[in-house]
Amino acid sequence: MNWNNIIHTIIFLSLTGPGILGNTLILVRLMYMPALGTEKKPIDLILIHLAFSNIITICSTLIKDIATVFYFRNFLGDIGCKAVVFLARMARGLSICTTCLLSLVQAVTISPRTTLWTKLKPRSACEVLPFIFVFWIVNVLISSNLLSYIKAGSGLNSSMAIMYIGHCYMLQSRHIIKWLFLSLMTLRDAIFQSLLGWSSGSMALHLYKHHKRVLYLYSSRFANNSPPEIRATWSVLILMTCFLFFYWVDFILSFYQGFTVTHESVLLNIKVFLELGYASFSPYVLISRHIHAH
Repeated sequence: MNWNNIIHTIIFLSLTGPGILGNTLILVRLMYMPALGTEKKPIDLILIHLAFSNIITICSTLIKDIATVFYFRNFLGDIGCKAVVFLARMARGLSICTTCLLSLVQAVTISPRTTLWTKLKPRSACEVLPFIFVFWIVNVLISSNLLSYIKAGSGLNSSMAIMYIGHCYMLQSRHIIKWLFLSLMTLRDAIFQSLLGWSSGSMALHLYKHHKRVLYLYSSRFANNSPPEIRATWSVLILMTCFLFFYWVDFILSFYQGFTVTHESVLLNIKVFLELGYASFSPYVLISRHIHAH
């Protein structure tokens, strides 16, 4: 192993282990609430789905990077390559959609009771299930082209490929197919990023007004004595900030890498950190902030 692979492995292991542990803790804590006599709330089901999506992201990247870093060229065949790359792409889309839904539900939850937005607030976890079902359908369809164009690298003429993902290669596709799926991905990201930006801005404005009201009504020593929904809103807002940071830096680097057709080791290591960063850090944001509005 060269120094680049050693650094890559250190970054990778420092994120995957804690990431899987943190998301598993979120799953166990929220899924076993009925056993403790606690009813699941809509936000609990959203967090369970977000943690599950994060685990798919981490595990698919784990398998891909094991094959890449340790040169296990026969570790992934055609089926393995298709499954790993497809799951990674789909989980990324699920993470975008679920994070947006979490932000929207929390923004509606803290909206004034007199506004029309309160009618959109889900009353039970069952009301969230149709949204999650639609997210799966949309992201499976958007990622379905990978099942046809991803092949294992062994025995493949590299001149036939337009990009490589570890030891898996993406073959050239017809322009109409390529632009169709790129357009669908762009449309999905634009819609959910816009909703995410609106809901995050709405929550930030509400928190600012709440802070001013607390300082006006009470002395500063009561400022941190916020109701549970305000503490949950802070948690979601911090989570949104993390998501936007990792998403946009990764997007800028991916655009630069695609435009310059470069495969510099430093950029590849940064991209690994960004791809796994949100999936690994988000559960600890939730755990440290004790997100659960009663």
